[in-house]
Amino acid sequence: MINLTFAGGRDRALTVLCLGSHSDDIEIGCGGTILRLRDLYPQCEFHWAVFSAVGERLDEARRGAELFAGPGRTRKQRFENFRDSFMPFAGADIKTVFEELGKTVSPDLIFTHHRQDAHQDHRLLSELTWNTFRDHLILEYEVPKYDGDLGQPNVFVQLDAETSRQKARLLMDVFQSQRNKRWFEENTFLALMRLRGMECNASSGYAEAFYCRKLVL
Repeated sequence: MINLTFAGGRDRALTVLCLGSHSDDIEIGCGGTILRLRDLYPQCEFHWAVFSAVGERLDEARRGAELFAGPGRTRKQRFENFRDSFMPFAGADIKTVFEELGKTVSPDLIFTHHRQDAHQDHRLLSELTWNTFRDHLILEYEVPKYDGDLGQPNVFVQLDAETSRQKARLLMDVFQSQRNKRWFEENTFLALMRLRGMECNASSGYAEAFYCRKLVL
């Protein structure tokens, strides 16, 4: 198996755009990869956009960006207040936000939702990501949920055991509002990373997985 990485090594000033429908989506879907990127690329800058973050969840979204990306590493943060689970009905307004993002940042890498995610908000953001950023590397992340929509991703980022545990701990610490959900547990997040680690034969046993629909080598 061939391992791919970004040209330029640690001196590469990567620009990463992280898109999430809700305040914990980015951290659940690619939090471990973000932790790894910030260590591998000290000059990496993150742009953070969450489309439903109100009240307590807004505070959590801000804290999540700070702890996962690292202090001072999020160049721009954008937090919107679109109604949870109703985003397809506000599609025109959300499209406007994407058009503004497309004019202000040209990232090396974009993290967004999986196009076939069972949550309607997630699917809309994935669709608009592809509509807006047509010449970029886009990785679609997965979010576990009751709907059971986990599929067969084709890109894997291996994580060491400590980074995996750090991700799980931060999720539980930051997103207190979600701890009443039975699935929102450290074991859930560790189990998914362990499963993906097994699938890509990670030496640590842990990985995050993504869907890549277009890649130029």
